[in-house]
Amino acid sequence: MFRKILIANRGEIACRVIRACREMRISTVAVYSDADREALHVRMADEAFHIGPAPSSESYLRGDKIIAVAKKAGVDAIHPGYGFLSENANFVRDVTNAGITFIGPPPEAMEAMGGKISARKIAIDAGVPVVPGTTEPLTSLEDAERTGIEIGYPIMLKASAGGGGKGMRLVNSADELKSAYENSRAESLASFGDDAVYIEKAVVKPRHVEIQVFSDTHGNYVHLGERECSIQRRHQKVIEEAPSPINSEDLRNAMGECAVKVARAVNYVGAGTVEFLVSDLDRSFYFLEMNTRLQVEHPVTELVTGIDLVREQISVAAGSELTFTQSDVKMTGHAIECRIYAEDPDNNFLPSPGTITRLRVPQGPGVRDDGGVYEGSEVSIYYDPMISKFAVWGRNRTEAIERMRRSLREYEIGGIKTTLPFFRSVLEDTEFVAGNLDTGFISSFEARRSEEQVDTDLETIALIAAAMDHPLSTSRPSNTTGHVSKWAKAARSANLSSNTPRK
Repeated sequence: MFRKILIANRGEIACRVIRACREMRISTVAVYSDADREALHVRMADEAFHIGPAPSSESYLRGDKIIAVAKKAGVDAIHPGYGFLSENANFVRDVTNAGITFIGPPPEAMEAMGGKISARKIAIDAGVPVVPGTTEPLTSLEDAERTGIEIGYPIMLKASAGGGGKGMRLVNSADELKSAYENSRAESLASFGDDAVYIEKAVVKPRHVEIQVFSDTHGNYVHLGERECSIQRRHQKVIEEAPSPINSEDLRNAMGECAVKVARAVNYVGAGTVEFLVSDLDRSFYFLEMNTRLQVEHPVTELVTGIDLVREQISVAAGSELTFTQSDVKMTGHAIECRIYAEDPDNNFLPSPGTITRLRVPQGPGVRDDGGVYEGSEVSIYYDPMISKFAVWGRNRTEAIERMRRSLREYEIGGIKTTLPFFRSVLEDTEFVAGNLDTGFISSFEARRSEEQVDTDLETIALIAAAMDHPLSTSRPSNTTGHVSKWAKAARSANLSSNTPRK
């Protein structure tokens, strides 16, 4: 087993890895930028090293600096967390060449699944269903027009080289194609340095459901069930659940088998996630992509399976076999996770950097907060504004919803705006409670909320108008000389009684 591990990341995921290492009695090394000198992960680690200025391009994305620190600290392995260098195949090779173990899949698997088009080809060859579309980058607008006619609108333009919604455009008709094609290529080039885009048939009202897979160097491959990730904003997940509200054993097994096929096809090792689009009409599913790293939403899988995925990652990277088999994997109860962001939901979710002046984290049965801040922490403008992954577990989905509602009411963060009010509203939404989810959920939720606000406003206006229209008469008898209601009499009597001196 490893003696010392460097965590090439920051924030809550760095804290999460440090906790797993502590349980395994492995020393930890943190790295930090100028902006993170007082960060929680720096305080938690056994050692911490400065790697550069605040911008991630000069610190957390500098693989050479991170490897230099790893050598200086004498670590055995590097855990990348997620984001930053976690899916950078060149970084993996540099780490390996430095005589250090990378806790993650081999670089060849990263490269194979890193390109969306190559990943589609691999899935097709493995016999896994994919959304109809192109298997090569589009060569021109004319090529896109022909493809649109062939598979029919609506279609989805996607960047081949990346994810996170960058370069993604929904095209409902041929009239929209030219503008969408040009904008998609431009955004893809700016985000990933590659303007290659491809087309997929747009699945109407799809669910976004993913399967957690795990494998080791001894040829063992398993899946750990599904996560429902349909609630997304700008193609970024904000609420996740395990299992999906669909909760079909047959569908879970079918998708799990396909996910394992994809992992086997690229000789995958470690934790990975295979993402699918699922039709809410007929439960057909289609391969979307594979994330070759630990996912943000891994806590919900841990809560329902009881398996520590980070600990398993470290163990597998050290050469051990998986500590469980497919038959050992059981999904018990239901888990929900909300990603708490330093954003203002009343101002188009704009980032809300600043100092956290108050922090009260919920507690109680079935509550888990994977946070990376403390009271007095500074939320920087330089990094992703997620400050916590907050999750709950219940014996069923109803109990999990009730527990999340209670917990969100207890959760207090002062000094900055957060998405807590938004989540409190979503957890009360009738469609969410019914499990009627798809990737357009937030748009429809906002529309429902706007309608409710209009109805409330109209009711208020009507009450004001009625009050203004009520006739006021100056000849009306005064209560001091005329009729006194029974309510007023009761109040006066109670007041007199309270003022009576005690004997």
